[in-house]
Amino acid sequence: MFQNLAALASNLGLIFSALAIGSSWVAAIAAPNCSFEELDGSRADRHVRELLHATSTPIAGMMLAAGACFLLATHWAAGVTALLAAFGFYSNRWMLAPKSGKAPHGSRTSRKGQRAVSVSLSLIFMLVAIIAAILGMVGI
Repeated sequence: MFQNLAALASNLGLIFSALAIGSSWVAAIAAPNCSFEELDGSRADRHVRELLHATSTPIAGMMLAAGACFLLATHWAAGVTALLAAFGFYSNRWMLAPKSGKAPHGSRTSRKGQRAVSVSLSLIFMLVAIIAAILGMVGI
């Protein structure tokens, strides 16, 4: 009975990982390409930042669920890697948080820089999610 539960948890972990990988690919690669083709630069930049901010929490939730399923299936390395990816995807939310209050005199924030870093983080943690899925598939 426990072997069936472990197999089910492993398969659910793979499904959640695949959903998160696909969602992050759309948010970090497909949608920005369409935005920069169809919109002018500032609108496309704002659209990509808002898209990454909005999708970071659901993607992190999917990787959190994948990590929990992998840990339930006793695939320890895959579970820890998936939880690391979940934290990484959620960190985009902190990176792209809207400004609150007035900035101190003389300080500047680069919104384009924030977008570039958050897209880079999404791509890096998408690779971490792929590694977690591979580890879960192998059973490590």
